[in-house]
Amino acid sequence: MKRFFQTIKNIFSIEDLRVRILNTMGFLIIFRLGSYIVLPGIDPNRLDPTRNNSGILGFINTFSGGAFNNASIFALGIMPYISASIIVQLLSFAVPYFQKLQKEGDSGRKRLNQYTRVLTIFITIFQGYSYLKGAIDPSVILQPGPFFYVTSVAILIAGTMFCMWLGERITDKGIGNGISMLIMIGIVSRLPVALISEIGDKFPGKAIFFIIELFVLFGIVVAVIALTQATRRIPIQYAKQVIGNKLYGGKRDFIPLKLNSAGVMPIIFAQALMFFPALIAGMWRESDIGAYIGSTFSDPYSWQYSLLFASMILIFTFFYTAITINSNDIADNLKRNGGFVPGVKPGKQTAEFIDTVLSRITLPGALFLAAIAVLPAFAVKAGVGQNFAQFFGGTSLLILVGVVLDTLQQIESYLLMRHYEGMMKSGRVKGRSQFAAA
Repeated sequence: MKRFFQTIKNIFSIEDLRVRILNTMGFLIIFRLGSYIVLPGIDPNRLDPTRNNSGILGFINTFSGGAFNNASIFALGIMPYISASIIVQLLSFAVPYFQKLQKEGDSGRKRLNQYTRVLTIFITIFQGYSYLKGAIDPSVILQPGPFFYVTSVAILIAGTMFCMWLGERITDKGIGNGISMLIMIGIVSRLPVALISEIGDKFPGKAIFFIIELFVLFGIVVAVIALTQATRRIPIQYAKQVIGNKLYGGKRDFIPLKLNSAGVMPIIFAQALMFFPALIAGMWRESDIGAYIGSTFSDPYSWQYSLLFASMILIFTFFYTAITINSNDIADNLKRNGGFVPGVKPGKQTAEFIDTVLSRITLPGALFLAAIAVLPAFAVKAGVGQNFAQFFGGTSLLILVGVVLDTLQQIESYLLMRHYEGMMKSGRVKGRSQFAAA
Protein backbone atom coordinates (compact mmCIF):
# COMPACT_ATOMS: atom_id res chain seq x y z
CA MET A 1 0.00 0.00 0.00
CA LYS A 2 2.92 2.33 0.81
CA ARG A 3 4.33 1.73 -2.67
CA PHE A 4 0.95 2.52 -4.21
CA PHE A 5 0.76 5.92 -2.52
CA GLN A 6 4.37 6.62 -3.44
CA THR A 7 3.57 5.88 -7.10
CA ILE A 8 0.58 8.26 -6.97
CA LYS A 9 2.85 10.90 -5.46
CA ASN A 10 5.41 10.38 -8.23
CA ILE A 11 2.73 10.67 -10.90
CA PHE A 12 1.45 14.00 -9.61
CA SER A 13 4.98 15.32 -9.01
CA ILE A 14 5.54 15.38 -12.80
CA GLU A 15 3.96 18.67 -13.87
CA ASP A 16 3.24 17.71 -17.48
CA LEU A 17 1.68 14.38 -16.47
CA ARG A 18 -0.32 16.02 -13.67
CA VAL A 19 -1.73 18.63 -16.03
CA ARG A 20 -2.63 15.97 -18.59
CA ILE A 21 -4.44 13.83 -16.00
CA LEU A 22 -6.40 16.81 -14.66
CA ASN A 23 -7.28 17.87 -18.21
CA THR A 24 -8.54 14.38 -18.97
CA MET A 25 -10.67 14.31 -15.83
CA GLY A 26 -12.12 17.73 -16.65
CA PHE A 27 -13.03 16.74 -20.21
CA LEU A 28 -14.62 13.50 -19.02
CA ILE A 29 -16.68 15.36 -16.41
CA ILE A 30 -17.98 17.68 -19.13
CA PHE A 31 -18.87 14.65 -21.25
CA ARG A 32 -20.77 13.02 -18.38
CA LEU A 33 -22.63 16.22 -17.52
CA GLY A 34 -23.73 16.56 -21.14
CA SER A 35 -25.28 13.09 -21.06
CA TYR A 36 -27.92 14.40 -18.61
CA ILE A 37 -28.94 17.48 -20.63
CA VAL A 38 -32.25 16.52 -22.26
CA LEU A 39 -33.16 17.64 -25.76
CA PRO A 40 -35.47 20.69 -25.84
CA GLY A 41 -39.08 19.72 -26.48
CA ILE A 42 -38.90 16.49 -24.47
CA ASP A 43 -40.46 16.13 -21.04
CA PRO A 44 -37.74 14.60 -18.81
CA ASN A 45 -40.35 13.55 -16.23
CA ARG A 46 -41.91 11.14 -18.73
CA LEU A 47 -38.65 9.47 -19.71
CA ASP A 48 -38.29 5.87 -18.63
CA PRO A 49 -34.62 5.17 -17.75
CA THR A 50 -35.23 1.41 -18.14
CA ARG A 51 -36.64 1.77 -21.65
CA ASN A 52 -34.50 0.07 -24.33
CA ASN A 53 -32.30 -1.55 -21.67
CA SER A 54 -32.41 -4.85 -23.53
CA GLY A 55 -31.24 -5.75 -26.99
CA ILE A 56 -29.02 -3.71 -29.27
CA LEU A 57 -30.47 -0.43 -27.98
CA GLY A 58 -29.25 -1.46 -24.54
CA PHE A 59 -25.75 -1.75 -25.98
CA ILE A 60 -26.04 1.73 -27.47
CA ASN A 61 -27.19 3.05 -24.11
CA THR A 62 -24.22 1.39 -22.40
CA PHE A 63 -21.75 2.91 -24.86
CA SER A 64 -23.26 6.38 -24.41
CA GLY A 65 -23.25 6.10 -20.61
CA GLY A 66 -27.05 6.37 -20.35
CA ALA A 67 -27.31 9.40 -22.67
CA PHE A 68 -29.30 7.33 -25.18
CA ASN A 69 -32.14 6.60 -22.75
CA ASN A 70 -31.96 10.12 -21.32
CA ALA A 71 -32.73 11.64 -24.75
CA SER A 72 -29.61 13.70 -24.18
CA ILE A 73 -27.86 16.12 -26.51
CA PHE A 74 -25.06 13.51 -26.46
CA ALA A 75 -27.45 10.64 -27.20
CA LEU A 76 -25.53 9.48 -30.29
CA GLY A 77 -22.17 10.12 -28.64
CA ILE A 78 -19.11 9.51 -30.76
CA MET A 79 -20.55 6.66 -32.84
CA PRO A 80 -21.34 8.71 -36.00
CA TYR A 81 -17.71 9.89 -36.06
CA ILE A 82 -16.49 6.30 -35.76
CA SER A 83 -18.77 5.25 -38.63
CA ALA A 84 -17.39 8.09 -40.75
CA SER A 85 -13.83 7.08 -39.87
CA ILE A 86 -14.56 3.53 -41.01
CA ILE A 87 -15.84 4.76 -44.37
CA VAL A 88 -12.88 7.12 -44.92
CA GLN A 89 -10.38 4.39 -44.02
CA LEU A 90 -12.08 2.00 -46.44
CA LEU A 91 -11.82 4.66 -49.14
CA SER A 92 -8.15 5.17 -48.26
CA PHE A 93 -7.63 1.48 -48.85
CA ALA A 94 -9.54 1.23 -52.16
CA VAL A 95 -9.69 4.65 -53.88
CA PRO A 96 -6.44 6.02 -55.42
CA TYR A 97 -7.26 9.66 -54.57
CA PHE A 98 -7.63 8.86 -50.88
CA GLN A 99 -4.53 6.64 -50.99
CA LYS A 100 -2.60 9.62 -52.34
CA LEU A 101 -3.87 11.84 -49.53
CA GLN A 102 -2.82 9.27 -46.95
CA LYS A 103 0.75 9.35 -48.29
CA GLU A 104 1.02 13.16 -48.32
CA GLY A 105 1.87 13.42 -44.64
CA ASP A 106 0.29 16.04 -42.40
CA SER A 107 -1.44 17.92 -45.20
CA GLY A 108 -3.07 14.73 -46.50
CA ARG A 109 -4.17 13.68 -43.02
CA LYS A 110 -5.72 17.10 -42.43
CA ARG A 111 -7.69 16.78 -45.66
CA LEU A 112 -8.85 13.28 -44.67
CA ASN A 113 -9.90 14.62 -41.26
CA GLN A 114 -11.98 17.30 -42.99
CA TYR A 115 -13.71 14.67 -45.11
CA THR A 116 -14.34 12.60 -41.97
CA ARG A 117 -15.93 15.55 -40.16
CA VAL A 118 -18.20 16.40 -43.09
CA LEU A 119 -19.24 12.76 -43.44
CA THR A 120 -19.90 12.65 -39.69
CA ILE A 121 -22.49 15.40 -40.10
CA PHE A 122 -24.36 13.49 -42.81
CA ILE A 123 -24.29 10.25 -40.82
CA THR A 124 -25.52 12.07 -37.72
CA ILE A 125 -28.44 13.49 -39.72
CA PHE A 126 -29.53 9.97 -40.69
CA GLN A 127 -28.89 8.42 -37.27
CA GLY A 128 -30.41 11.39 -35.43
CA TYR A 129 -33.67 11.22 -37.37
CA SER A 130 -33.78 7.43 -36.95
CA TYR A 131 -33.17 7.85 -33.23
CA LEU A 132 -35.97 10.38 -32.81
CA LYS A 133 -38.44 8.31 -34.82
CA GLY A 134 -37.52 4.84 -33.59
CA ALA A 135 -36.01 5.06 -30.10
CA ILE A 136 -37.90 7.98 -28.53
CA ASP A 137 -41.36 7.30 -27.11
CA PRO A 138 -43.73 9.72 -28.90
CA SER A 139 -45.53 10.38 -25.60
CA VAL A 140 -42.50 12.22 -24.16
CA ILE A 141 -42.43 14.77 -27.01
CA LEU A 142 -44.29 17.90 -25.95
CA GLN A 143 -44.99 19.31 -29.42
CA PRO A 144 -44.18 16.78 -32.15
CA GLY A 145 -43.80 18.23 -35.60
CA PRO A 146 -41.28 19.20 -38.29
CA PHE A 147 -39.81 22.00 -36.16
CA PHE A 148 -39.05 19.60 -33.29
CA TYR A 149 -37.34 17.08 -35.55
CA VAL A 150 -35.29 19.68 -37.43
CA THR A 151 -34.07 21.41 -34.28
CA SER A 152 -33.43 18.14 -32.45
CA VAL A 153 -31.38 16.73 -35.32
CA ALA A 154 -29.37 19.96 -35.41
CA ILE A 155 -28.71 19.69 -31.65
CA LEU A 156 -27.69 16.03 -31.99
CA ILE A 157 -25.24 17.04 -34.73
CA ALA A 158 -23.79 19.73 -32.46
CA GLY A 159 -23.57 17.22 -29.59
CA THR A 160 -21.73 14.65 -31.69
CA MET A 161 -19.31 17.25 -33.05
CA PHE A 162 -18.68 18.50 -29.51
CA CYS A 163 -17.96 14.92 -28.36
CA MET A 164 -15.55 14.57 -31.27
CA TRP A 165 -13.86 17.81 -30.22
CA LEU A 166 -13.60 16.55 -26.61
CA GLY A 167 -11.97 13.34 -27.85
CA GLU A 168 -9.40 15.29 -29.85
CA ARG A 169 -8.64 17.54 -26.89
CA ILE A 170 -8.10 14.50 -24.64
CA THR A 171 -5.67 13.05 -27.17
CA ASP A 172 -3.77 16.35 -27.48
CA LYS A 173 -3.94 17.69 -23.94
CA GLY A 174 -4.71 14.63 -21.85
CA ILE A 175 -3.79 10.97 -21.38
CA GLY A 176 -4.76 8.13 -23.71
CA ASN A 177 -6.74 8.02 -26.92
CA GLY A 178 -9.59 10.52 -26.59
CA ILE A 179 -12.21 8.68 -28.64
CA SER A 180 -11.59 5.39 -26.84
CA MET A 181 -11.57 7.23 -23.49
CA LEU A 182 -15.04 8.67 -24.10
CA ILE A 183 -16.41 5.23 -24.94
CA MET A 184 -14.72 3.74 -21.88
CA ILE A 185 -16.13 6.30 -19.45
CA GLY A 186 -19.62 5.64 -20.82
CA ILE A 187 -19.15 1.92 -20.16
CA VAL A 188 -17.68 2.41 -16.69
CA SER A 189 -20.58 4.65 -15.66
CA ARG A 190 -22.98 1.72 -16.22
CA LEU A 191 -20.87 -0.90 -14.40
CA PRO A 192 -21.96 -0.09 -10.79
CA VAL A 193 -25.65 -0.28 -11.73
CA ALA A 194 -25.15 -3.61 -13.51
CA LEU A 195 -23.15 -5.04 -10.60
CA ILE A 196 -25.71 -3.99 -7.98
CA SER A 197 -28.50 -5.42 -10.12
CA GLU A 198 -26.68 -8.74 -10.45
CA ILE A 199 -26.04 -8.93 -6.70
CA GLY A 200 -29.73 -8.26 -6.05
CA ASP A 201 -30.75 -11.05 -8.41
CA LYS A 202 -28.32 -13.66 -7.07
CA PHE A 203 -28.39 -13.02 -3.30
CA PRO A 204 -29.07 -14.83 -1.12
CA GLY A 205 -30.35 -17.88 -3.00
CA LYS A 206 -27.72 -17.96 -5.79
CA ALA A 207 -24.72 -16.50 -3.98
CA ILE A 208 -22.46 -19.39 -5.04
CA PHE A 209 -23.40 -18.83 -8.68
CA PHE A 210 -22.45 -15.14 -8.35
CA ILE A 211 -19.07 -16.05 -6.85
CA ILE A 212 -18.47 -18.43 -9.77
CA GLU A 213 -19.37 -15.58 -12.14
CA LEU A 214 -16.69 -13.39 -10.57
CA PHE A 215 -14.03 -16.10 -10.88
CA VAL A 216 -14.91 -16.73 -14.51
CA LEU A 217 -14.89 -12.99 -15.18
CA PHE A 218 -11.45 -12.74 -13.59
CA GLY A 219 -10.19 -15.50 -15.88
CA ILE A 220 -11.62 -13.74 -18.93
CA VAL A 221 -9.94 -10.47 -17.91
CA VAL A 222 -6.59 -12.28 -17.58
CA ALA A 223 -7.09 -13.83 -21.03
CA VAL A 224 -7.94 -10.46 -22.56
CA ILE A 225 -4.83 -8.88 -21.01
CA ALA A 226 -2.72 -11.74 -22.36
CA LEU A 227 -4.25 -11.22 -25.82
CA THR A 228 -3.61 -7.49 -25.70
CA GLN A 229 0.00 -7.81 -24.52
CA ALA A 230 1.08 -10.88 -26.56
CA THR A 231 3.96 -10.06 -28.95
CA ARG A 232 5.81 -12.00 -31.64
CA ARG A 233 9.41 -10.80 -31.84
CA ILE A 234 11.23 -11.03 -35.17
CA PRO A 235 15.02 -10.97 -34.54
CA ILE A 236 17.05 -8.53 -36.62
CA GLN A 237 20.80 -8.07 -36.99
CA TYR A 238 22.62 -4.87 -37.94
CA ALA A 239 25.68 -5.14 -40.17
CA LYS A 240 29.07 -4.17 -38.75
CA GLN A 241 30.78 -1.10 -40.19
CA VAL A 242 34.40 0.01 -39.73
CA ILE A 243 34.74 3.80 -39.61
CA GLY A 244 38.32 4.88 -39.00
CA ASN A 245 39.71 2.72 -36.25
CA LYS A 246 36.33 2.01 -34.65
CA LEU A 247 33.79 -0.73 -35.26
CA TYR A 248 30.14 0.31 -35.36
CA GLY A 249 26.94 -1.68 -35.63
CA GLY A 250 26.69 -5.42 -35.24
CA LYS A 251 24.04 -5.15 -32.53
CA ARG A 252 20.98 -7.38 -32.29
CA ASP A 253 17.43 -6.18 -31.91
CA PHE A 254 13.91 -7.33 -32.72
CA ILE A 255 10.72 -6.17 -34.42
CA PRO A 256 7.75 -6.51 -32.01
CA LEU A 257 4.58 -7.60 -33.81
CA LYS A 258 1.57 -7.75 -31.52
CA LEU A 259 -0.79 -10.70 -31.71
CA ASN A 260 -3.61 -8.16 -31.85
CA SER A 261 -2.05 -5.18 -33.62
CA ALA A 262 -5.45 -3.59 -34.27
CA GLY A 263 -6.26 -3.26 -30.56
CA VAL A 264 -9.89 -2.41 -29.77
CA MET A 265 -10.55 -0.66 -33.07
CA PRO A 266 -12.10 -3.71 -34.84
CA ILE A 267 -14.54 -4.05 -31.95
CA ILE A 268 -15.45 -0.37 -32.07
CA PHE A 269 -15.80 -0.38 -35.85
CA ALA A 270 -17.93 -3.53 -35.88
CA GLN A 271 -20.12 -2.28 -33.02
CA ALA A 272 -20.64 1.05 -34.79
CA LEU A 273 -21.88 -0.72 -37.93
CA MET A 274 -24.07 -3.09 -35.90
CA PHE A 275 -26.08 -0.07 -34.77
CA PHE A 276 -27.47 0.40 -38.27
CA PRO A 277 -29.85 -2.63 -38.28
CA ALA A 278 -31.48 -1.41 -35.07
CA LEU A 279 -31.87 2.12 -36.42
CA ILE A 280 -33.29 0.87 -39.71
CA ALA A 281 -35.69 -1.41 -37.86
CA GLY A 282 -36.83 1.50 -35.68
CA MET A 283 -37.25 3.82 -38.63
CA TRP A 284 -39.35 1.34 -40.65
CA ARG A 285 -40.80 -0.71 -37.84
CA GLU A 286 -44.23 -0.77 -39.51
CA SER A 287 -42.88 -2.40 -42.69
CA ASP A 288 -42.07 -6.07 -43.26
CA ILE A 289 -38.38 -5.29 -43.86
CA GLY A 290 -38.09 -3.34 -40.62
CA ALA A 291 -39.87 -6.08 -38.68
CA TYR A 292 -37.59 -8.76 -40.15
CA ILE A 293 -34.40 -6.81 -39.43
CA GLY A 294 -35.63 -5.93 -35.96
CA SER A 295 -36.47 -9.53 -35.05
CA THR A 296 -33.25 -10.93 -36.55
CA PHE A 297 -30.47 -8.49 -35.69
CA SER A 298 -31.80 -6.31 -32.86
CA ASP A 299 -31.09 -8.94 -30.22
CA PRO A 300 -27.34 -8.95 -29.40
CA TYR A 301 -27.72 -12.35 -27.73
CA SER A 302 -29.13 -14.11 -30.79
CA TRP A 303 -26.93 -16.43 -32.87
CA GLN A 304 -27.56 -14.34 -36.03
CA TYR A 305 -26.27 -11.19 -34.36
CA SER A 306 -23.30 -12.99 -32.81
CA LEU A 307 -22.33 -14.59 -36.13
CA LEU A 308 -22.50 -11.30 -38.05
CA PHE A 309 -20.69 -9.44 -35.27
CA ALA A 310 -17.87 -12.01 -35.08
CA SER A 311 -17.49 -12.04 -38.88
CA MET A 312 -17.19 -8.25 -38.98
CA ILE A 313 -14.57 -8.33 -36.22
CA LEU A 314 -12.49 -10.84 -38.22
CA ILE A 315 -12.69 -8.65 -41.33
CA PHE A 316 -11.87 -5.41 -39.52
CA THR A 317 -8.98 -7.00 -37.61
CA PHE A 318 -7.21 -7.96 -40.84
CA PHE A 319 -8.19 -4.68 -42.51
CA TYR A 320 -7.00 -2.43 -39.68
CA THR A 321 -3.78 -4.43 -39.27
CA ALA A 322 -3.09 -4.10 -43.01
CA ILE A 323 -3.49 -0.31 -43.05
CA THR A 324 -1.55 0.34 -39.82
CA ILE A 325 1.45 -1.96 -40.39
CA ASN A 326 3.20 -1.63 -43.74
CA SER A 327 5.67 -4.50 -44.18
CA ASN A 328 7.29 -2.79 -47.19
CA ASP A 329 8.11 0.31 -45.16
CA ILE A 330 9.56 -1.80 -42.35
CA ALA A 331 11.75 -3.72 -44.82
CA ASP A 332 12.92 -0.50 -46.50
CA ASN A 333 13.81 1.09 -43.16
CA LEU A 334 15.77 -2.00 -42.12
CA LYS A 335 17.71 -2.04 -45.41
CA ARG A 336 18.44 1.68 -45.19
CA ASN A 337 19.85 1.32 -41.67
CA GLY A 338 21.91 -1.76 -42.44
CA GLY A 339 19.59 -4.20 -40.67
CA PHE A 340 18.36 -7.59 -41.82
CA VAL A 341 16.44 -10.61 -40.57
CA PRO A 342 18.85 -13.55 -40.17
CA GLY A 343 18.35 -16.03 -42.99
CA VAL A 344 16.19 -13.65 -45.06
CA LYS A 345 17.46 -11.42 -47.87
CA PRO A 346 16.91 -7.67 -47.38
CA GLY A 347 14.25 -5.89 -49.42
CA LYS A 348 11.30 -7.67 -50.99
CA GLN A 349 11.90 -11.05 -49.31
CA THR A 350 12.06 -9.37 -45.90
CA ALA A 351 8.75 -7.61 -46.57
CA GLU A 352 7.17 -10.92 -47.63
CA PHE A 353 8.54 -12.64 -44.52
CA ILE A 354 7.17 -9.95 -42.20
CA ASP A 355 3.81 -10.04 -44.01
CA THR A 356 3.63 -13.84 -43.66
CA VAL A 357 4.42 -13.71 -39.94
CA LEU A 358 1.92 -10.91 -39.43
CA SER A 359 -0.84 -12.84 -41.23
CA ARG A 360 -0.16 -15.97 -39.18
CA ILE A 361 -0.33 -14.23 -35.82
CA THR A 362 -3.28 -12.03 -36.80
CA LEU A 363 -5.55 -15.01 -37.55
CA PRO A 364 -5.50 -16.53 -34.02
CA GLY A 365 -5.63 -13.03 -32.56
CA ALA A 366 -8.71 -12.17 -34.64
CA LEU A 367 -10.42 -15.47 -33.77
CA PHE A 368 -9.79 -14.97 -30.06
CA LEU A 369 -10.98 -11.36 -30.32
CA ALA A 370 -14.21 -12.47 -32.00
CA ALA A 371 -14.72 -15.24 -29.41
CA ILE A 372 -14.33 -12.81 -26.52
CA ALA A 373 -16.71 -10.36 -28.22
CA VAL A 374 -19.61 -12.84 -28.38
CA LEU A 375 -19.10 -14.23 -24.86
CA PRO A 376 -21.98 -12.15 -23.39
CA ALA A 377 -24.43 -14.16 -25.49
CA PHE A 378 -23.16 -17.38 -23.89
CA ALA A 379 -23.16 -15.74 -20.45
CA VAL A 380 -26.85 -14.84 -20.82
CA LYS A 381 -27.65 -18.41 -21.85
CA ALA A 382 -25.82 -19.60 -18.71
CA GLY A 383 -28.00 -17.44 -16.45
CA VAL A 384 -26.04 -14.21 -16.08
CA GLY A 385 -28.20 -11.08 -16.05
CA GLN A 386 -28.19 -9.11 -19.31
CA ASN A 387 -26.87 -5.89 -17.74
CA PHE A 388 -23.93 -7.66 -16.11
CA ALA A 389 -23.35 -9.94 -19.12
CA GLN A 390 -22.35 -6.91 -21.19
CA PHE A 391 -19.22 -6.68 -19.01
CA PHE A 392 -18.76 -10.46 -18.93
CA GLY A 393 -16.45 -10.31 -21.89
CA GLY A 394 -17.64 -8.77 -25.11
CA THR A 395 -17.15 -5.27 -26.40
CA SER A 396 -17.30 -3.56 -23.02
CA LEU A 397 -14.55 -5.62 -21.42
CA LEU A 398 -12.28 -5.47 -24.47
CA ILE A 399 -12.54 -1.71 -24.65
CA LEU A 400 -12.04 -1.30 -20.90
CA VAL A 401 -8.92 -3.48 -20.82
CA GLY A 402 -7.48 -1.99 -24.01
CA VAL A 403 -7.97 1.63 -22.96
CA VAL A 404 -6.73 1.05 -19.40
CA LEU A 405 -3.58 -0.71 -20.64
CA ASP A 406 -2.90 2.04 -23.17
CA THR A 407 -3.31 4.69 -20.48
CA LEU A 408 -1.06 2.78 -18.05
CA GLN A 409 1.55 2.49 -20.80
CA GLN A 410 1.65 6.26 -21.24
CA ILE A 411 1.84 6.88 -17.50
CA GLU A 412 4.59 4.25 -17.16
CA SER A 413 6.57 5.95 -19.92
CA TYR A 414 6.33 9.34 -18.17
CA LEU A 415 7.54 7.83 -14.89
CA LEU A 416 10.51 6.02 -16.40
CA MET A 417 11.55 9.00 -18.53
CA ARG A 418 11.73 11.06 -15.33
CA HIS A 419 13.82 8.29 -13.69
CA TYR A 420 11.03 7.33 -11.30
CA GLU A 421 10.33 3.72 -10.43
CA GLY A 422 7.67 2.14 -12.64
CA MET A 423 4.13 1.37 -11.57
CA MET A 424 4.92 -2.31 -10.96
CA LYS A 425 8.07 -4.18 -9.95
CA SER A 426 7.05 -7.09 -12.15
CA GLY A 427 4.91 -7.55 -15.21
CA ARG A 428 5.29 -6.39 -18.78
CA VAL A 429 3.58 -3.07 -19.19
CA LYS A 430 4.43 -1.98 -22.73
CA GLY A 431 6.77 0.99 -22.79
CA ARG A 432 8.87 -0.11 -19.83
CA SER A 433 11.77 -1.62 -21.79
CA GLN A 434 12.40 1.31 -24.08
CA PHE A 435 12.89 3.75 -21.21
CA ALA A 436 14.29 1.50 -18.52
CA ALA A 437 17.85 2.23 -19.53
CA ALA A 438 17.36 5.99 -19.77
